[in-house]
Amino acid sequence: MPTTTSVATPVQLDAVRKTYGRGESAVEALAGVSVAFPAGTFTAVMGPSGSGKSTLLHCAAGLDTPTSGQVTLVGTDLKGKNETQLTELRREHVAFIFQSFNLMPALNVEQNVTLPTLLAGRAPDKAWVDQVIARVGLSQRVKHRPGELSGGQQQRVAIARALAARPAVVFADEPTGALDTTTALEVLGLMRELVSAGQTIVMVTHDPVAASHADNVLFLVDGRIVTQMASPSVDAVASTLAHLGEQARRQR
Repeated sequence: MPTTTSVATPVQLDAVRKTYGRGESAVEALAGVSVAFPAGTFTAVMGPSGSGKSTLLHCAAGLDTPTSGQVTLVGTDLKGKNETQLTELRREHVAFIFQSFNLMPALNVEQNVTLPTLLAGRAPDKAWVDQVIARVGLSQRVKHRPGELSGGQQQRVAIARALAARPAVVFADEPTGALDTTTALEVLGLMRELVSAGQTIVMVTHDPVAASHADNVLFLVDGRIVTQMASPSVDAVASTLAHLGEQARRQR
């Protein structure tokens, strides 16, 4: 069964700031970001390198603690929560697709994909797991371990693992970056189906094609949301990115 939540806005940031370091060496990664991610929406987060995209993702997921401001995840204010409480909340409601894969080397593809569901105390939906593994192109590799797979194949396992648990929220950091075009489009199509079923996806990407599958694109520059785009097209996203990149270069 999918993880369900009745929360209308499962991810919300209010005036979130994140500063690394102190004094003259301090770097403000997020500069007072306020944004809501409603249930059943797919949002892409884009911007020049160093604009705060990954920090936004990590703070929203409770993996990093804001310097100030409030983060609410599936109806829970994260402020003051200890690591055990945060882990339990994420295990029940959240999945991640990160660039580092974080696969268990001793487990095969199928075991890696079903692990989060088992850890949450639920029985995996075998038919759904098989479907997700097939959609990411790994049906012939289910008994292989990560060490027997290429980097792109390991990324597909990480994607299947996040989607198989059918969590309320999926946070994805460059999920299609290591994939060939055909597999990337298949994965993005699968994400769209999950969103149609009521799940919420927040995806950091550099790719205008990937972003065009989202409902909305947030553009970050220097830790601030400078513009948004609904119903994005590849050309419009690419044009906005180029403009923001040029602006950032001039300011530096």
